[in-house]
Amino acid sequence: MTKIIYRDHAGKERTVDAENGSTVMETALRNSIPGIDAECGGACACATCHVYVDEAWVAKLPKPEQTEEDMLDFANDVQPTSRLSCQIKVTSALEGLRVTTPEKQG
Repeated sequence: MTKIIYRDHAGKERTVDAENGSTVMETALRNSIPGIDAECGGACACATCHVYVDEAWVAKLPKPEQTEEDMLDFANDVQPTSRLSCQIKVTSALEGLRVTTPEKQG
């Protein structure tokens, strides 16, 4: 298991155990993390699992593919660290990954 830290837009943090091979979005849904709606179920067909990756982790993640970048065009308040959590696969290398949910999903 890999620990992922979710922070909501108000600053409340929750640390959860994520199963390696799952996604940050799937882990959020399994743990009832508020702010991740995941309307498309992880198909990268919406932007309702948008998160901000902590600056310290951005370079440690694979770059987003074009489909993810295109979907981020539909997200609210996109920042340089914005990612779709359905596209971040959990591995042991992500131990302690921190993500923040936006105030509102698009």
